[in-house]
Amino acid sequence: MLTNALRRLNRLSPRSGFLLVGLAAWAISVAGLLLSHWEQLHPCPLCIFQRLLFMVFGTLALLAAAFVRPGKNSCRMPGLTLALPCILGFGVAIYQTLMQSAPDLVHECDRANPGLIENFVDWLGMTWMEYSPLLPELFFATGNCGSKEWVFLGFSLANWAAVFFCLFALFTLLVSGWFMRRLD
Repeated sequence: MLTNALRRLNRLSPRSGFLLVGLAAWAISVAGLLLSHWEQLHPCPLCIFQRLLFMVFGTLALLAAAFVRPGKNSCRMPGLTLALPCILGFGVAIYQTLMQSAPDLVHECDRANPGLIENFVDWLGMTWMEYSPLLPELFFATGNCGSKEWVFLGFSLANWAAVFFCLFALFTLLVSGWFMRRLD
């Protein structure tokens, strides 16, 4: 069963693969926004940063789908470029997962002593709220990074983000030809 799935993925063109993951990343971003609204969740700076990375990845994947040229190695660089925000997002999601499951090991997001991500998200949220009439809360962080406000199948949103970032990176590298051996 896994071999059949890998064969189907291996036959997928890079353009179709990039389009698929780009739309999936945007769907996850929209689903996260809707879930936050419906469940009245309070996203933290790390959640907002992961949301932004899903949007960046989705946009880059859609651009790659639009502009990639068919060829033996022409998709490798876009594939690597697309994997980078996924790797960054995976790292942030794992850090937040550690923060939620073992708070003694890592520092909590701190409003009194903010780090680089917290400062960036605060700046982005304030700038977005000032200039955007649509969805002013899109990048506005109000939550606590260590809290698990929503859990599905035993996984918090940070856990799910880590899973999706990992899958997107692997899928992107697969369809772009980084795993050169083709299955027959």
